[in-house]
Parts: sequence; C-alpha cells; structure tokens
Amino acid sequence: MTKSEADFEGFSIASLESRRADDMQRLIERFGGQAHVSPSMREVPIEPNREAIDFANRLITGQIGVVILMTGVGFRYLLKAIERHVDQQRFLDSLSDITTVCRGPKPAAAMKEVGITPTYRVPEPNTWRELLQTIDGNFSVANQTVGLQEYGVTNASLIAGLEARGAIVEPVRVYGWEFPEDVGPLEQNVRAIANGERDMLLLTSAHQIVNMLRMAEQLGMTDQLRDGLHRTVIASIGPTTSQMLEECDIHVDLEPSHPKMGHLVTESAARGVPIIKTKKRITEASPAIPSSAKNMNSHTHPSDQSLFMKACRGEATDRTPVWLMRQAGRYMAEYREVRAKQSFLELCANPMLCSEIMCTAVDRLGVDAAIIFSDLLPILVPLGFDLEFVAGDGPVIHNPIREGGDLARVKDLDHPEELDFVYETVRQTRKDLPEGIPLIGFAGSPFTLASYAIEGGGSRQYTNTKKLMHTDRGAWDALMEKLSSAITIYLNHQIDAGAQCVQLFDSWAGCLSPSDYIKFVLPWMKQIIAGITPGIPVINFATGNPELLPLLRGDRRTVVGVDWRISLDQAWNRIGHDCSVQGNLDPSVLLGSPDSIREAVADLLGQAEDRPGHIFNLGHGVLKETPVEHVIALVEAVKELSQRGTQDS
Repeated sequence: MTKSEADFEGFSIASLESRRADDMQRLIERFGGQAHVSPSMREVPIEPNREAIDFANRLITGQIGVVILMTGVGFRYLLKAIERHVDQQRFLDSLSDITTVCRGPKPAAAMKEVGITPTYRVPEPNTWRELLQTIDGNFSVANQTVGLQEYGVTNASLIAGLEARGAIVEPVRVYGWEFPEDVGPLEQNVRAIANGERDMLLLTSAHQIVNMLRMAEQLGMTDQLRDGLHRTVIASIGPTTSQMLEECDIHVDLEPSHPKMGHLVTESAARGVPIIKTKKRITEASPAIPSSAKNMNSHTHPSDQSLFMKACRGEATDRTPVWLMRQAGRYMAEYREVRAKQSFLELCANPMLCSEIMCTAVDRLGVDAAIIFSDLLPILVPLGFDLEFVAGDGPVIHNPIREGGDLARVKDLDHPEELDFVYETVRQTRKDLPEGIPLIGFAGSPFTLASYAIEGGGSRQYTNTKKLMHTDRGAWDALMEKLSSAITIYLNHQIDAGAQCVQLFDSWAGCLSPSDYIKFVLPWMKQIIAGITPGIPVINFATGNPELLPLLRGDRRTVVGVDWRISLDQAWNRIGHDCSVQGNLDPSVLLGSPDSIREAVADLLGQAEDRPGHIFNLGHGVLKETPVEHVIALVEAVKELSQRGTQDS
C-alpha cells in the first residue's frame, strides 16, 4: 500500500508501544500522522520464583503430562528462574518427553534455541480459542495435569476451557508487566485520550491495555479515560489484543489483515481516517456523554434496579421480567379510539398521545418495561426521504435510492433537533410512567432502513436492495455510513431524553445469508453499538434467520433479541450463555386459549432453565387480532411461573 493510499491526514495518533517505540513513531509520521508514542510497560521477572522451581521439579518427576507455553520471553524467563535450582538439561529432557503446545511462533523459537521442538504449534491468530482447537484436534487433556506458562495476566477463558475438557490446570507465572521506568509519556497520553486530544489509539499488545487502565486508575481518571476512548478510534493488532479490549469493555474499530505492526499502521492510515471523521460527526451531533461512572457504576434512575434492567445486565432476578413488542397497538380498543382521530404520522408527532397510549398499555397489561410509541421510519425524513403512510399500502418512500448517483441527495443527520418530537415522546413517557418501570427507546437497524429507502416500501425479494449491495459496494457503504451515523445520534438523543435502554430492530435482516450479513451489515452494527452512550443496554433484534444469532452479540452490554423460528434453548446455546437474551414466544400463541398460552409460557421458561439474563417477550409484535385478555393472561403466567424467590444479584 502506497503513501497516497494510506494517509493519517495530520490526525493525532497515540500508541503505547514499548519495545519498538521508535519504529512506531517513524511509521506513524511516514503516513502523515502526529505521533504520540508512550512506552507503557516493561517485563519484570519474579525473583525468587518458588512457583516456577516447584513446577520444574514436578515436571522432572513425571507429575505434569502436558505443558502449554504462551510466550517466548516467558519460556526464557522460566529457564532463568530455575537455572540455579534445577538441572536444566534434565528439565529440557523431561520437557521433550511430554506433550508441549506453543501458542504461535515465538515460544516455538525459544524452545528451538535450547534444542527442543514443541509437539504442537497453535496456528494464527494464536488466541486461546485456536489453542483449544489444536488440543481438540490432536489429543485429550482429560485427567491430565497441564502446566500453563502464563504471560502477565491469567487467561480465565483458557483455564475454564481446559478444565471443561477434564484437565487439572497448574498455572506458572514467570514474569509481570510493570510500568516503564519513565511513566511521564504514558501519563500524558492517558490524560490526552481522556480529554479527547487523540484521534486514534494503536495497540499492539493486550498488556498495554491493562497498564493504560492501571495508569488511569492511579491518576483517578478511569471514567474520563473510558469516555475519551469512546470518542477515539481503537485499532488492535489482532484477535488476542482485541479480546482483551472487549473484556475491558473497550470497542475495537479495526484490525489489520495480518497481526503485524507494519500492517497495523498502514491499514489504520488507509481505513481509519473515515472512521475518525464519522466518530467526530457523531460526537458533535450527539448530546454530551455523561461520565462513565454515572452510566456504568451508579444507579442513575430508580428503574436501574428493576427486574428488566438486572436481566439486561445478566444479573439474577426474583422472577423473569416480561414486556411485549407492539404492546400498545391495534389489538387494544384504547389505541384504536385514539388512532381513528388522526393519521399514523400525526399520532407519532404528538408526544402527549404517544405517552398516553404506552402508559395505558403498561398499566393494563402489568408489564415490566415500556417502549416509546413511535415508528422506525421518521428518521428517514430529515435525511431527505419523502415518507408517506398510505392507507392499505403502509409506508411509501416516494424518492427511493436506486443507484449510486442518488446518494447525493441523502443528507447526514446534522440537525437531530428535527426529530425532537420523538425525544419529547421519551421525556413525556418517562415523566408519566411509574419510576420503577424502565423506558426503552428504539430505532430501525441500518439494513432495514436501507431496504425501505431503496425499495420505496415493503418488499418480498429485496431485489433492488441486494442489487445495489452486490453491484456498487461504494454506494452501499456510503448509504450505510449515513444511516448508521444517524441511528447512533438518534438513539443517543433518546437516551439523553430519558431512555434507560434502546432496541435496534432489523425486521428484514432475515433475507440475508450469514456471509452477506458479515460483509455488508455487521461492521455498521458494530459501529452503532460502539457509538451508543456507554453503559446503556442495547437490545439487538433481527428476525427471520436463526443463523444470524451469534452475529448479534455486540459488546458486553448487548442483549440479543430472538424471534420464534428457533427454540430459546437452542438460540441461547448459539449465542452463548454469557449474553442476555430476549424472547421468544410465537405471537400466534396468543390467539389460542388461556390454558394453551400458560402451557407455552411454562415450556419456554423451562428452556431458559432459570438462567440469569432472560427477558420474556414475543418473537415479534402482538398481532392485531389478539384478545387483550390473552395478553394479560400471558403476563400473569410469566409472573407466576417464573418465581424463584429472593436471590443475590
């Protein structure tokens, strides 16, 4: 990639590189960036290391059957730690006689230096997942004592994976990661990121993240740093570093095609600048982000400790919370009476009536959460689309996008105040609801909005949408970027107005294969979720294709919405039990008798197995033919059958 293809355009680029700090400085400057490189760590041997000495003796006496080496420098430190206490050749001979696994080329090279070869070498990208796959494909660790040379921080996921396979894991820590002797540059970078003075952060090691957060804690700036990172583009060298970022609840904006420093800098210069500009636009158009402490650590609203919010966070609850999509709708006489007096768009533009409709539904049904009464499509109007709800036809876009040249008339959401009637609906509904009931804001996901904007209305085949997607990637990405930025700004304004949670509706994503979703939609979904105010739960709901479920996980605060086309237990297995889920009763069940509804509720709750993090909902909205009494019976059944008694959260 040439200089003309990759250019930081003078943006401020931070790096925490230690060993090759000078090389990093030169690379950033070569590609036109303002370089701010601050070494963040130094490796410190543990001396005397009794744990390592005991490990070596147990290995020599045949008490350890498998050894996993995580880093080359760690293996060298291990040899140094035992050299005065154990016969090194005897140790190496014993190591050669058992199964050894190296996490990538560096520990393998370190073993070669002393004349031994590992039994197995983990392929790129060398994460703990590939390590476990290597074991699964070659040998069993069941009932074996596995020595695990760690590398500064304990990898709980790896240890859990080994123990799940029947191993007895004995970690041995051979070195730590301390701050550099001169912490001034690191402190300066932490303060600058917290103050929004760095546009991008390049990370080449998981330990850099740990020490960056440690420094922020030492400075009393953890919350400010997290807010700054939310506004900064984060570039990670590869999956291991990205995994650590995700575990620390820091979003990764990009990874290079190969986990090398040169690729990281070059591809960040080529791909990162548009992301920088998008983040700046979102930051400028969104309300000021409250401190992370306010959103993530403190109880900001009385509903924060509600059953619904606890379930969003994966915490144990006395019973399963329940709310319903389209819980205020045509099946209710109160709604039909209000709706008869104005058009749908007129109703959506009347915050007082929208609040009245939703609060009436919440009160009558007895649900545990409310969602604002609005629609997916009004956001398209300030972007330049001519929207009309036509009786009998539903929503119609009179000026759809059909080719790349049409994008010139699609605007950015530079004036989010044009949607103030929605934010006022949030404010009014929040004011009118009981304080203990959380309020959910929402938006359409970019694929569904793009499909409406391209098709001009509803569709069965999405022919025009898929044609643009597959024939003009540049136009598709430009449209998705505009929509994704607008959605992020829109949801942040709803949160600022009083929403405790937001939901993304991807009503039409089911028409996509997983590969197309990954290629054409997932990057934009990640961008949206990363841009939403920190600490606010995000429900990601896509209908029609259960194969997409693992792709909806988002970040740690994301709840995956599940439709009825798959059983809840199978869905949760695919998604992962560390993630909260919402769903997923077939709405048509509510057309049956109260007894059959109760039976279906019991079956679904049984699939959840009392696992924390389940929010009971339908797999889509309440059908207009549904008797209100059946909806009430559903809510009552959930409340009765899911009682678990008081539990610690």
